[in-house]
Amino acid sequence: MEEEYESRRLRKWEELDADILVKIFHKFTVFELARVCSVWRTVCCDPILWKTLDLSHMRSSFIKIPLGPYVYVERRSDESLTRILKLSMNLSGGNTRTLVFHFNLFLSDDQLTYTAERCPGLRRLVLPAWNRIKKTGICKAIRIWKDLESLTMPSIANPPYLFTEIANNCSNFKELKIMGPFEIFFADTLITCLPNLKTLSLRCSAIKREALIKILDGLKDLEVLNISHSYLVELSGWQPQKKVIVRELDERILEKASRLKRFLTCMEHDTCVMCQRTENDEGIVRWYKYDEDDWKVDEVSSLHL
Repeated sequence: MEEEYESRRLRKWEELDADILVKIFHKFTVFELARVCSVWRTVCCDPILWKTLDLSHMRSSFIKIPLGPYVYVERRSDESLTRILKLSMNLSGGNTRTLVFHFNLFLSDDQLTYTAERCPGLRRLVLPAWNRIKKTGICKAIRIWKDLESLTMPSIANPPYLFTEIANNCSNFKELKIMGPFEIFFADTLITCLPNLKTLSLRCSAIKREALIKILDGLKDLEVLNISHSYLVELSGWQPQKKVIVRELDERILEKASRLKRFLTCMEHDTCVMCQRTENDEGIVRWYKYDEDDWKVDEVSSLHL
C-alpha cells in the first residue's frame, strides 16, 4: 500500500490524465500553449481548446500613414502574427468556431484567407479593423465560411459587396455588430441583402435618424436592436448641409421599435460616461483612449466578449 502511494506521489508531469490537462490548458492563451513540451502537444490539439481562438490581446506594431490603407505594419509584427496563426491553425485541426481579433490588429488578405481555409467551420468572426483587407480577401473568406452566423465589423463605405457575399454563402447568418457610423446607404444594403437578420448592434455610434427608421421598417424579422450610447443625426430643415444631433427618441421611433423583443437604448448624455465618449469622439469611438477591454462590451449577451 505504501509503495502504491509512493508511486502515485512520484508520478511524472507527462503522465497526468489528459482530461485534467485539457482543463488546465483551457486557461492558457495561445502564446502559452505554444510553449508546452512535446509530450503534451497531442493534448493541445483537443477540439475543446480551440472552439474560440481569442487574439484580442494581440496588437500590430504600426504607424499611421496619410493614404490607404492608412496604417503601415512593421515587418516583425506581421511575421509574429503569421507565426501565431500558423501555430494556432496547426493545433486547432479546423475546430475553431469563434475567432476574435483586436481593433488594432491589422490582418492582411493573405493572413485572413490562410486562416479561413484552415477553419472552414467558423460561426462567429470579430474583426473590428479592415484597413489592410481588400474586397477580394474578405469575399474569399466569406465564401469559405458557409456556417458563419455572427459578424462584428467596422463601418465601411461600400457594404453591398460584403453583404451580397454573405447572403449568397451564409444561410445561417443572423447577427451583426457595426462599430462606427451608420448611414442610410448601409441601412438600405442590409434591408436588401440580409432581410432575415435577427440581431443588430449599433452601440456607440452616430446613427442617421432616417437609417434607423428604415431598419425598423425594413428588417421584418429583426428581434434585437442595440443602439446604447449612440446618438441620432438628422439634417436641419433650414440648413440642409448642417447636421443636428438628436439625443432623445421620438414617439414614431418608439412605436416602430415596440414590435422588437428587445430594444436596447441609453442616451443619457448628461450622466453616462460612454454616451459622452461617443459624442466627444463624433460617433467613431477612439477605443485606444479608454480601458483595454471597453470595446468588447455589448448589452447583447451573444455579442459581448
